[in-house]
This record gives sequence, C-alpha cells and structure tokens, in this order.
Amino acid sequence: MDIQVADSRPVTIPNGTPQAAVEFHALSLQISESGTRLSDRRHRTQTHVSRWRALLYTVFPLLTAHQQHEAEEHQREAALLQVANELRTHTYHLESIPAVYEQLDVDPSCGLCTDEAVRRTETSGCNVVSSAPRRLVVRSFGWVFGGFNRFLWPAMIVFWLCWKPIGNPPQPGNLAMAVVIILVICLQALFGAGQEWTTHRTMHSITNMVTAETRAMRNGQQVQLAQSELVPGDIVYLRAGDRVPADVRLVRVSMDLRVDRSELSGAPDPTIGTTGYTNTNYLETRNMAMMGMHIAQGQCTGVVVATGDRTVLGRIGQLVTGNPADRTILQIEVQRLVNWLTTVSLVVGTLFVVLWAVWLRPKYPGFMSVSDALANGVGVLVTFVPGSLPISLILAMTMVAKRMQRYKLLVKNLTTVETLGTVTVICCEKTGTVTQRRMVPTRIGFGDTEMEFDDLVSTCEAATVDALDVAVRRVHETAFLCNAARFDPTSMHLPINGRVVLGDATDCALLRMAEHLCPLQPARRQYNTLLTVPFNLRRRWMLAVCTDRTQSAQSPFMVVKGAPETLLPKCTQVQMQNGEIVPMDHTRRSRIEEMQHRWAAQYGCRVLLLCRREYTESNPLSGIADSAELYAVACQNMCELCVVGLVGLVDPPRDEILDSVGKFRGAGIRVFMVTGDYAPTAAFVARQCGIITSTTVDGIDEINARVMVNKTEKRTDDIACRSTARSLLVSDSEHTLANRSSLVVSGPDLHGLGAVHWDIIALYDECVFARITPEQKLQVVEEMRGRKHIVAVTGDEVNDVPAMRAAHVGVAMGNGTQVAKAASNVVLLDNNFSSLVVAIECGRLLFINLKKVIVYLLPMTNLSEIMPSLFNVVLGLPIPLSTFLMLVINTITDVWASVVLIHEEPETDLMLHPPRNPSKDGLVDVRFFIQAYGFVGLVQTITGHTMFFLCLYLRGGIHPRDVFLAFNKWTDGYLSKSKAELTELVSVSGSVHFMALVVMQWANMFVARTRVQSVFRQNPFWGPRRNPLLLVAVPIAVSVSLIVNEFQWFNSVFLTGKIPVEFFFLSIPFAFLLVGLEELRKLVVRRYPNAGLARIAW
Repeated sequence: MDIQVADSRPVTIPNGTPQAAVEFHALSLQISESGTRLSDRRHRTQTHVSRWRALLYTVFPLLTAHQQHEAEEHQREAALLQVANELRTHTYHLESIPAVYEQLDVDPSCGLCTDEAVRRTETSGCNVVSSAPRRLVVRSFGWVFGGFNRFLWPAMIVFWLCWKPIGNPPQPGNLAMAVVIILVICLQALFGAGQEWTTHRTMHSITNMVTAETRAMRNGQQVQLAQSELVPGDIVYLRAGDRVPADVRLVRVSMDLRVDRSELSGAPDPTIGTTGYTNTNYLETRNMAMMGMHIAQGQCTGVVVATGDRTVLGRIGQLVTGNPADRTILQIEVQRLVNWLTTVSLVVGTLFVVLWAVWLRPKYPGFMSVSDALANGVGVLVTFVPGSLPISLILAMTMVAKRMQRYKLLVKNLTTVETLGTVTVICCEKTGTVTQRRMVPTRIGFGDTEMEFDDLVSTCEAATVDALDVAVRRVHETAFLCNAARFDPTSMHLPINGRVVLGDATDCALLRMAEHLCPLQPARRQYNTLLTVPFNLRRRWMLAVCTDRTQSAQSPFMVVKGAPETLLPKCTQVQMQNGEIVPMDHTRRSRIEEMQHRWAAQYGCRVLLLCRREYTESNPLSGIADSAELYAVACQNMCELCVVGLVGLVDPPRDEILDSVGKFRGAGIRVFMVTGDYAPTAAFVARQCGIITSTTVDGIDEINARVMVNKTEKRTDDIACRSTARSLLVSDSEHTLANRSSLVVSGPDLHGLGAVHWDIIALYDECVFARITPEQKLQVVEEMRGRKHIVAVTGDEVNDVPAMRAAHVGVAMGNGTQVAKAASNVVLLDNNFSSLVVAIECGRLLFINLKKVIVYLLPMTNLSEIMPSLFNVVLGLPIPLSTFLMLVINTITDVWASVVLIHEEPETDLMLHPPRNPSKDGLVDVRFFIQAYGFVGLVQTITGHTMFFLCLYLRGGIHPRDVFLAFNKWTDGYLSKSKAELTELVSVSGSVHFMALVVMQWANMFVARTRVQSVFRQNPFWGPRRNPLLLVAVPIAVSVSLIVNEFQWFNSVFLTGKIPVEFFFLSIPFAFLLVGLEELRKLVVRRYPNAGLARIAW
C-alpha cells in the first residue's frame, strides 16, 4: 500500500504531550511506507534483548547511556512497526457512511440496544486505556540498589572485609555491622516499595474522582453515558468543549466544526472536520477524530470504531509506557542536597583514612588498626547522608495530595502540588469561576424605554406566541431561536428556574427568559431552523436562519444576538415598545449605548443586543439547499439589522469569593480578572468580589501617559523604564499607591502594546482585562510569565484552554467542559473557588514541612555524628559514638520523627507571607546551615559530649583531661584500669551519648514544628494543629534505645552499654535549654523583623 502523508514535518509542542506527538507522527510515517523495515523475528529478538538490558542498567548503572538509549530505540521501533501494521488494515475512513454503519452492525436511527452493548463490552472490553505496566522485577532492583541503598552496599562490603580478611583478629562487630546494613537495605527497599505503592494508589484514586460522560444513542434515545461504557458501534454526539471519547468516524458535522488534534498529533491549529476522507492515511484524514483530541468549535455526530487500548491513543500509550516520569523540582533539589552531602562525606571519610595512614599509624601504631580505620571512614559515609530525606519527600507529596483530595481537589500529578505554593498571579475567568454561572434576566430594553424583567413577565399571561405584544413576541422569538441551549426532558415537570438546561450560561438564561414569556414547546413547532452559526469570542455574535411554518411562502429570516458594540454598527432600524420599527439615528444609537453602559456599570449586567432581519422583496437566503453556501450568504448579508431589544443578565458572585480573594491578597498573590465581558460589567463584578478595591481605577490612557513620560525623559532602556514606571506608581504626587493600584483595560486596547506598557501593567496589584479573546488571554499569561511571575489560570470553557496550558498551573472548575478539565493540572470538583486557597496552602505546606524535616535531620546526621569521629582521629579520644548507634539514629528514630514533621498542620501565618521565588528561595541556603549547624547542631554536639565525659567521670573516675590526646595510651594499665574496664566504660558512655542525642532530637523535633511563631501556639495534643503522631514517635525512640542498649546481645556484639538510670534524665535540662533558646530566637525575630537575627532566620 503506497499512501502519502499529508504533513510529516516535525512539530514543536510547547504545552502538549510531545512524546505522544512524536509517536503519532512516527506511526503516520510507518503507515505511509509500503514495506516493512523490520522482520517479526528481529522484533521479538530486540524486544527480548532490550528487556534484559533495561534490567542490567538498573543493576549496573555504569553501562553507557548511549547503549541504554540504543536498546530503548530498538524496542520502540519494533513496537512502532507492529502498531503501524495493525492500523494499515483500518479502512473506516475510506468507506461510505452507510458502509461504516453496516460494517459495525448498527442502526443509525436508534443506535445500539443495551443487550448488544453489554455483549460488545464483553468482547472489546471497557473503553479505558490501560496504565503502564509496573515492571516489578526492574523496579524491585531499583528499590534494593537505588536511592540511599547505593551507598549502603559499598559500606556493607567494607565492613565485611574488615571482619575477614582485613581484620586481625576478626572482630564480630564488623560482621554484625555488615548484617545490620543488609537488614537496613531490606527495610529501606520495603519502605520504598510500600510508599510507591501507596503513592500510586493515592494518585489513582484521585484521578478516578472525575467520571467523564458523553451523549450517545442507546435504544433510540440520547442518553448520558460514562465514556468507559462506550463500545464500537455507539453513535456519539459531540460539541465544542467535548473531549473525543474514543476513535470516531464522523458522519455528520456542522459547518464550523474544528477539531483540535494538538494533544495527539501536535498540530498547532484546529483542523476542519469533514464527513468524507481527505487523506488515505488513517491518522491524517479529517473524517476521523481520535481519542484524546477535542472539539474546539461546532458540533458533530460520529460512530465509535475503536475503544480503549485499540484506539490510536491506547496504542501510542503502549509505546511510551516505558518512559520514566519526570522528577519534580523538589525531588531534583533534594537529590542535589543528598549528592552534595554524599560528596562531603566521601571527602571527609577519605581524609580520615589518609590522616590515619600518614600520621596516626606511624606515630601511634597501636591506636587504630586497618580495619578500625576503614570502618571509621565508611561509618562517616553511612551516617553523614540523611537516607530518609528522599523518602520523606515522596511521603510529603502523597500526604499533601491526600489532603487536597479531602477538599475535593483533583491534582493530576505531584509536580503541580509544589508549583501551587509558588503562585504569584491568578488569572481567573468571570463567568462560572468568580460568579455562580446562574445568569438571570433582570432588565429588558427597547428603543424608547426599559423595564425590569419581572415587570414584563407579570404583564405576559399569554398562552401562545400570537397573543403576545408584537415587540415582546419578537424578543421571545429571537431569544429561543438564536439559542443553542435545550431543556433536559427529564426535568420539564419542574418549575422553570428549577429545570436542568444543557448549554452555555448565557443561552440558558435566555431560554428560561423565553419560557417565562411564553411556553416554548408549541412555539418551537411553528419554526424551522435552516442554519445556526454558533457564538464565539472572536465574532461575539450568534446567528440563526429560520422559517415560519405558518406562512405560506416560508421565507427565511435571520435572528442575531451578541455584543452591542459589535452588532450596533450593522443595525439600521430599532423597535419601539409598541412594536413600531423606526430608523436608527444618532440619538437612538446613543441611547442604546448609554443603556448598555449604565446597566453594566450600575447593575453589573451582561448586555445582549437582540436583532432580526426580514426580507420583503428579494430574499438572498431563499432557495439555497447547500448548507455551506447558506452559511456564506448569511454571513455576507448580516447587515441592515433591526434591533428588537436589549436584555440585561446578572450572574451573582459566588458566596465564598470575597473571602477567598482577601486571603489571596493577604498571601501576596494578585488576582486578575480576565473575561470576555464588557469592561464596566467586569469592573462592577470585580468590585463585588474584592478584586478591585481602590477608589481610582486607571485605564489604557494612564498607561500610555506613563510611557510618554518615559519617552520624554529618554528612558528607553528596559531597566530604566521599569524603574520609572514603579516610581510613578509609588511616589506620584497626586495619588497614593492605594489609589493607583487598580487597572481596567479592554481587549482592543491591548493591540500594539510594547514591552514597556506591559512592564507598567505588571506592576498593578489589581487588574481587570475585559473583552478579551482567547489569544489575548494567552498573551496576558505569557506577558506575566515573561516577567518572572508564577501564573495560575482558572477556566471552564474551551476558550480558556490555550491560556490554561500556557500557565504554570491550569485550574478547571468541576462543572467545566471536558477539554478544560483535560487541559488543567487541578480540578475544583466542588466548583468552590475557596478550594483554590486550600490548594495553594497545600503547596506551601509541602515546601515548609520538607524544610522542617531537613532542619531536623541535618544537625544530627552531619555535625552531631561527625564530631565524635573527628575527635577520635584528631584528638585521640576513644570514639564517643559508634557507627552502629549512628546508624540506629539515621535509619530508625529519625525516620519516625521525619514522618511526624511531614504531617504537621499549617502554621497560623502560612498564608500571611508572600510566595517564595523558586529561583532564589530553595530548600537549603546559608541561613539554613546557620540554623542547623551553628545553633541546633552545636547545642546537640556540646550536650552529647558533655554527657559522655560526665559518664566517664562519674562511673570510672576518668577526668576529661585524661581522655584528650590519649591515642594509643588507651589500653591495659592506663589510669590503673584494664582494657576490658576501659572498653566497658567507653561502651556505657557511648550509649549515654546516644541517649542524650535522642533526647535532644526530641527537643529539636518539637521546636522545628514552627519557623517563627512560638511552638506553644502549635499545640500537638489538641486543637486544629494537633499532631497525634508526635505521641508515637517518642515511644518508638525510647523502645529502640532500650533495646539496643539494654539487651545483652547488643552489648556484646555492638559494644553498647546499659545506661545508668540517672543518665536517662540528666540530658533533659539540655533539651529544655534548646527549646528555650529557640523560643527566644523566634521571639526576637517576631519583635524585630528587620534586625540581623531576623535576616539569618530560616
């Protein structure tokens, strides 16, 4: 088969799914080739070989990346060929529509019956794309040999070698350490596997919170079906905003149908949908819509030809399932910290061994054996790196995702969670986001008067259209004929305001308005609609061509509704309240414009102009059967319209919006309204919602004036312009900052704005962008991103999708279109704008809690544990803390404490600080090390060694001066003690040192729960910020301490000692001292936020 590709040029997809697009184009190329490049035998061989190579790369990461990439490419190419061969057999796009129905055995008039659908489900399976295979064998090797375990394996080998053959004589403690490390590796692997499984289950449950539905024909009726229930042969009905639920052959399309293929093919612009094939290539023809694409404009009917894994998207998914998920920013940052600490530990451990070899061994030959030196150096590596840190990160992300799930927040990936905490600007749509999407008509206007809608309804008691006044009848006809909304038949028994209406919010309001004026069911039978041109934000109008069945000639007439400023220039007549049609003059035009502006500014109305055009003589719309020709003629003749009336619609703000905007402002986050509504309407609603608070609102004239000042002063340099713009906003002699912080601009004003204009706009705290097109909304997002803002965009319509994809975080409402929800990163399932406050709070909480974990771990794993080894080598002390006890702290007691801090509730001031700058405010900085090493770590080190020396003095009468520089004197006869007695004393004192560090870590865990606020305001036992896990971590630490120090087996093998009772309590005052010092530090930071101590506070 020799098939030509319509367009095989490479496509760059900045915000889509590049891997899927690459595979899509590769498949298209494969289908277009007449032969095969690989035999099935080569396919099987390479797939088999590449699987083994993947396993080897996990175990032996030293194999080159080039070899790994080559194996993956062989596997992908073989799978690609197999899928392409299967798709070559598909001819649905080449068949006629009746032939497709016949091939799929479906009646187009009634669709499939329920029994047949069940039977086909059993044959073809559910319409769900299978998730990636878990590859347990490969992942198991990753759990065992990856992460922190990659450092433990070499340490285990060294300890084993230190036992035999290096050890002379062999020391059982080294063998025991090797065994302990193997047990730790197993525990780490089990914990990692369990955490990954938990994370997978959590994300799976979160993504299953939304069930997508589609309109389909079953048993002769249109019903809403879950997309997973679709089977081949189902007839589906799609409209703008719908995501294509399966691979569909188009059988009926509207004139303006546009299919967005970017999610799958990478095509940058929507393509025209047709019913006939435009390319013999199955993937390139326009009469096929594949799963994953969406309807950007218009509507269509199609028949399902493939579902689930048999769709093109499902087949491509099989090609890309092996690709690893991208790491999040925090994961990269944590890994960078771990790598840095690992490097430091390797350097320090190596220096210890070198120092022993060049100095200690020649000068003090009996002080430290080869095995002791190696074990000491490896012990530094094992204890210096916080092994629980990467696990804590995954645990933190999972915990925050669960928290968001409780608040009905669907988060599609863990990367979004951390990004939410850095958001600085929120661009929100008006309708449906800050308002309730429950538009109601409040005012009606004619050429000479206006009235409340309720007053008009009270005068309309007519049962038929003919009984209405002429003027009202024309308004009624235009409202329901030029309308894409429909009542749900199942709710027709309810009151008008309680019925379910399917359609756009504006159309729903007009439909209810028409039903209030006169029942629609009999009125609909009177008219026949020949053509509908849907509304969009670019045209800002909707048109319908209809005929009246009661007239003998049935001459077509035109009804139009849309934005007054768009339609008024096309109007030459206007209707008065009594039904009289009069010419449009300047006075009447000015009255209509004044009415629109007043309704918008005083009542917050969305004002629509209802127009009509009838033909008395020659009618250009008559006798046209072809819909494409009728479309062209109607658009060409949309002029000389008659204004039949104006309608004012009000959409009340959401109840929670005012409080939510206030919280965002307190958190240093700016909320911009970006809407297609009229500027006065948008400004009125923005003031209702708290988005605009200042008394003086600037416009484009003020922006231009500031730019002219810059040009006059010859400040053409960007930096100088920004400085001037800021000074004009802050230090203007006529207005205060509060009076200059609000801006309202319209879409037409944005044309021709340069970088200097946008620099000034970006400085405003409160912005409203009105009459914005989707392209301009995208421009607003890109301009904010270009000025280093982290942007979140909310939306619920297909027009919002480009901006949502361009933003750092796209947020969709739960009742939004399928496309908006698919393009978003977060979905507010309860349609509650305040849930976005919770989402951002969760993002900040993730970052702060992770910092708390690090500030808790670093003092112990670095300073407090490295100093005993340093004193041992440099000052000749017997090692105060054994490697075994260090390992116990790192892998057991500190892990549970990390879990406690990960589950901390938000502090009271979490949403009272401006968002962090990801490029500057990382997890770790200089201030962080000052806190960890210069303060907490120093106190812990002093406490631990104080307890060590105190135990030596009280239990053995050994003064600290006798311990320093002891080196090889610490043996039989030193201070009249045998070596066994000295070893016993060191073992007991080392255990006392260990217990002191455990107690100090309790205090550290307690004070690390807050950064600046007093920890006593974060009550761990009751109240909104309680943390019951704190009650679990302490008993675990106590139990572990007792086990490793009181059991005789541990005493004899790992040289631990039984801790004297008094030493369980002697370190407690030091813990209280740490708490008191930390509380004093926090108090100074709160009282004197500009002092030097505050500047170095973490």
